[in-house]
This record gives sequence, structure tokens and C-alpha cells, in this order.
Amino acid sequence: MDFKDFNFNPDLYEGLLAMGFRSATPIQQQAIPLILNKQDLIACAQTGTGKTGAYLLPIMNMISETPERHNNTLILAPTRELAQQIDLQVEALSYFTNISSLTVYGGGDGIAYEQQKRSMREGVDIIIATPGRLISHLSSGLLKLDQLKHLVLDEADRMLDMGFYDDIMKIVGYLPQVRQTVLFSATMPPKIRKLASTLLKDPEQINIAISKPAEGILQQIYLAHDEQKVPLLTRILKSGDFKSIIVFASTKEKVKNLGKVFRNLGLKAEAFHSDLTQKEREAALLKFKNRMLPILIGTDVLSRGIDVEGIDLVVNFDVPHDAEDYVHRIGRTARASTKGTAITLVNPKDKRKLESIEKLIEKKIDRVPMPEDLGTAPLETATSSPSDRPKPSGAPKKKFWKKKPGSASSKPKTE
Repeated sequence: MDFKDFNFNPDLYEGLLAMGFRSATPIQQQAIPLILNKQDLIACAQTGTGKTGAYLLPIMNMISETPERHNNTLILAPTRELAQQIDLQVEALSYFTNISSLTVYGGGDGIAYEQQKRSMREGVDIIIATPGRLISHLSSGLLKLDQLKHLVLDEADRMLDMGFYDDIMKIVGYLPQVRQTVLFSATMPPKIRKLASTLLKDPEQINIAISKPAEGILQQIYLAHDEQKVPLLTRILKSGDFKSIIVFASTKEKVKNLGKVFRNLGLKAEAFHSDLTQKEREAALLKFKNRMLPILIGTDVLSRGIDVEGIDLVVNFDVPHDAEDYVHRIGRTARASTKGTAITLVNPKDKRKLESIEKLIEKKIDRVPMPEDLGTAPLETATSSPSDRPKPSGAPKKKFWKKKPGSASSKPKTE
């Protein structure tokens, strides 16, 4: 479906053509007509499907046809990085229009804060914000959203995972009840449906099935006890010909520790987490994008907040809690029909998570044997026993990932 079929404002359409966009993605084909029809919408679509354009284009088209429009639209995003990316798309699409936008997030300096205040006093068309900083402006009375026409929640599942439910509900208290609300989420767990039922009125629903990992990704599994992970990963990073690497860990504390460990081992790596200032985060991303920093370590927030081409290795130091997050993580590599590698380190406790991932992607991921000098890999059990712990170099290698005694077959399974 061509974008010209939507009959967008000529200036907005010219911006699309200037960016080289001609055909709408599936999520755009389904969402744009519904939003243009001013219906509430709940859409399940992951990053990379064109979801940002799916809500920006119809809303920007409606803004261009609205005489009184300041503080017309609020877009809530879970991270500063995503808010900045959305704002960049607004700027590009609105190049030939007079639509204005403002990003509101914490971590900036005093000058940035004063610029935000000035823009709020004058009024803008689109405000892209993270919940925390927006609340401070609303509470001070500086920002008025009582005439708001459109509310968008982008990556709503990630906002709830980050503990923003109360903040979202507080923000909604400042908004008019009569408005159009659009909710986009990569996954649709019960908590998202509960939030949608609270905020949306008779919403239409769209579900774009989560895409499978790109064919260009070489997916590998190492079965490893926790104490084997650092030496194993160090060997992989030092022996492989990888130029741009992202390592995902489960918690901020683990991200920090890995950053210290890798630097002490002589690896050029930086930890990316919320305790850094905005300038520090932006500097780290810039160095990573410019190939001045080969290794970036972060949590799942990074999997949705970074848009960098040419990443050739993604490492899951911890198996993600949700199978969908695995697809998000490894989707950072092998973009634009390139090749890439995704390595996941799986301890005995993460067996069920791995099973969920393989069920989702409908593929058994290749297992790579543990180097003999690092000890014996764990068995295929939900929990490890003392006999499963790593043995000294030279100990007989066990067949691993075999079924528990008493199951249908206890014969070792050959991978």
C-alpha cells in the first residue's frame, strides 16, 4: 500500500518522499486508517515494524488540519533514548510543515531545563516525554494539558516493567477525559490489557505477530554454570573477530560489575545504565556508534533504545525473562540483510526460559561445547546438583542436556 493512498497533507507527504518512504508496513496499513478515524487503538507490534510512523503520521496529519493545536499530543516513552529517537522522526517528517515538538526527560543540565520551560510556556504541537520529568512539570503548573487531543503510550510493556504504572495514572489525571488514546506494546501480557481497559474507550485492536530473528543471525547456546560465564565470555570476546558488541545482563548491578570486570581484563567496554547522567549516556552511545567503543553492556532497556547499524555480536550474559525480549535483543545484529552472531549463556536455572524462546522462534538453537579447560557444562536439569559443578581440567567430559532419570528415556541425547 502506497502512502499516497492515505491522502495525507501535501507537506507531510513531501516529507515522506524526501525520506525515501513510499510503501506502508503492515502495522502502518492497519493502524493509520483507524487513528485517522479518531478511534482508540491498542496495537501489539515490536520495534522495527514501523510502529512509530504508524501513530506519528496520522496524528501529524490531524495536527496539520487543526487551527488551535498547541499541546495537542503527548507521547509517553519509557527511556530518554526512545524519546529522542521519536523526536528525530517527528523532525524529519515535519520538515516541510510547521509542526513543532519538544522532548521532556530528566538528566539534562540547567540550560536544557530552561529550554523545556520556555517551550512549554509558548506551547508546542507534540510533547515526547518520559513519565518522571513530565510529572514534575505538571505538578509545578508550568505545563497545561487540559486541551490535549491525543495520548500515545509507546512501548507500554516496557514502561510497566520499569515501574511507571503509578506515574502513568498520575499523568492521565491531568488530561481531559475526551481524547484519543493509542497504546503500542511489543508484548500483550495481562497487565497491559488491564492498563488498556482503564485508559482506552472501545479500542480497536491490532496484533502484528512478533517476527522471527533474521536469517542472517548465527544463533548459539553455551550451557554454563554462573562461575564459568565470565571466563567463557572473555575468551569469546578476545578470540573472535568482533568489532561491535552488545552484552545484555539481567540487572543494573550486574551491568556495572561486568563493566568493571571487562575493563580489568583489558577489554574496552562501558556499562550503560540509568545511574549515568544524560551526558554520560549520550557520550557512550556516540562512541559506540562511531566504533570508538567496541563493547557496550546494558539491560533490556538498551535492546529497545539503541539504533546502531553494524553490530556483529550480541551476547545474552543472562537469558531474558520473556522470550520476546530474546528476539528484541538479538535483533540488534544482522540488520539490513547483514550477518551477525547471537550467543546466549544458559545456566541450569534458565532451562525453561530457553525452552520458551525455542518454542517462540520455532527453532532449536545450536549448542556449542564448553572448552574443556573451563570445566564440565551443566546437565539439562532445572537445578544443578553438586555433582554437576565444574570439574578440573582433564576430568572426563559428560554428555550434557540429557533427560532426568525416570523420564521416558534417560539415554544421553546427542545434539
